[in-house]
Amino acid sequence: MFVILWEYEVKLGCEESFERAYGAQGSWVQLFRRDPAYISTQLLRDPLRCSFYFTLDCWNSDQTFDNFKLSYRVDYESLDFATQSLTVQERLIGSFTPLRTPLL
Repeated sequence: MFVILWEYEVKLGCEESFERAYGAQGSWVQLFRRDPAYISTQLLRDPLRCSFYFTLDCWNSDQTFDNFKLSYRVDYESLDFATQSLTVQERLIGSFTPLRTPLL
């Protein structure tokens, strides 16, 4: 599995629209679901900084995510442009692979 972690600072008053766009049934998830390598997205809100949100996008691998971005480049860029008005800033924190811990 491959996980991409994003941080967003959402504009005041745009929280509900942001949650709709980035949530479990939102437009980003709908776009990602077009690809069979997509696993899931989790939307998190920082309880101490209420305007900050995080997404964890899970894919089969980094290569499958790269292939998705190539295949759906126009749709990805269009949706990114359409949702950028909801945020003050967004930041890619990083991409990760879970550690496999041996069973004891």
